[in-house]
Amino acid sequence: MAADHPPPVYDSDLPTNISCRVGQLHEDEHAVTLSVRVVPRAARSEIAGYHDGALRIRVAASPVEGAANRELIKFLSKSFRVPQSAVTIISGSNSRNKIVRITNPSAVMLEELSKLK
Repeated sequence: MAADHPPPVYDSDLPTNISCRVGQLHEDEHAVTLSVRVVPRAARSEIAGYHDGALRIRVAASPVEGAANRELIKFLSKSFRVPQSAVTIISGSNSRNKIVRITNPSAVMLEELSKLK
């Protein structure tokens, strides 16, 4: 099975307009790939800063039968104003540490990511 996804990118390979605090992040004209640390069972879904070089996101769902993953996709979709089909969990579907890819990023999304400094 061929992988369509780019390999992980390390801080030294990051574009200068993106914060190195986001951890593994790769940006091109077709997709943005980033590391996410998910905290399930939160009171509400929100971005909560950084944890070990990953974007920390609290989700208002428990990690039962993929509910937290669905909430994460829904939250990222709404936050970055892209369709839910544009958000994919590349790895870590059964872990709190995930690699998420967002395809066809909008200018609004790229602006939001540049604010994560």
